[in-house]
Formats: sequence, structure tokens, C-alpha cells
Amino acid sequence: MSGKMERYRILGIDPGTNYMGYGVIEVEGRRLGAVVLGAVDMHRLSDPYAKLRYIFDSVCRLIDEYRPSEVALESPFFGRNVQSMLKLGRAQGVAMAAALSRNRNVYEYAPTRIKQSITGRGSASKEQVAGIVMRTLHIEDKPDKFDATDGMAVALCHYFTASSPINDVLGPERIKGLGGDKRAKKRGSSTWEQFLRENPEREVK
Repeated sequence: MSGKMERYRILGIDPGTNYMGYGVIEVEGRRLGAVVLGAVDMHRLSDPYAKLRYIFDSVCRLIDEYRPSEVALESPFFGRNVQSMLKLGRAQGVAMAAALSRNRNVYEYAPTRIKQSITGRGSASKEQVAGIVMRTLHIEDKPDKFDATDGMAVALCHYFTASSPINDVLGPERIKGLGGDKRAKKRGSSTWEQFLRENPEREVK
């Protein structure tokens, strides 16, 4: 490709009903940088519908402010704890609807696939994911919550996945940018209960 590479931004979202992690990366050829990362705090809201509204408004605000080309989300879980699964599924669905309302393409990735694409291991801890995300993007100040680096990890996972339409524009430059096409295993979490044990802040009582 000749001429100047066009810049693209990817918004990654780690939905939750108490905290929603997010991160935005900017891609230009082989150059990759962090734009913003953080966590939307909803744990003080007692009304579950107020939380859903807050998630929707927050995702719309992030898209309007940072103008990402694509939005990537952590995909839903399926397990035996139906109530908790439904609550998280609603949060994910509302975040997805907000992105679609802003005419953004949405992509979903399983948690193990995200961890695999970042660390090489689908069973990596939040600490390990956060450490690699921060080193990869040269983030010096550690966020208060892992939700923020989890959201940024979703954006990085999408970048690493060669099936994105962004490749049609950036071509092989995108794939070579951070070490090649890292395709993760498609294994899901072993159980919903295991996921909740590892992520207690994601469940609303």
C-alpha cells in the first residue's frame, strides 16, 4: 500500500453489572498505541434497569468521544447459575445495542480466547493479562481496577485477530504489527461457577 496509512481505533469492552471495563487503541500501520482505558462504576446503583441505562449511555458516550471504527466485546457465558448469567447477558446485550445504535460493527470474543491472544494461555490470571497489556501499550500508570485492562485486552484481541475487516485496508501491516496472526483456541470457560469464582465482582446479588 502506498501513501499514508489511515488511522483506526478499536473500542474494547468488558461488560459487567458492577463495573464495565473499556479501552481504546489506535492503529496506524505497525504503530499501535493506547488512547484511553478505564472502568465505568455502577456498584452504587441498586436498580438493575438503571444500570442497564447507564451502560447504554456510557458506551454511546465513549463512541461519540473517541470515534472507534469497531467495537469488540467479551462474549456471553453459559452455565448453571441462570440468574447471574442472565444479568451479565443483559449487560453485554445493552453494550452491544449501544454500539449498533452508533452504526459500529460489533465483534465478540470468548474470555479464554482473549487471554490466549494476549498471554498465550487461556487460563492466564487478570494480573498476567494486565501486565502484558500495559507493557505492550507502554501504559505506565496502573489502573485502579483490572476491569480497565480487561477492556483493553478485548481491544487488543480484536487487533490480533486477522479476520477483522480492518485488514482489508491495512493489509499485512496490521498482521505484522505486533507479532503476527495470533489465533486463539475457541474453548469456553469450563463452568459458569468457575468464572464467578475468578470474577466475583461480575455477579449482582
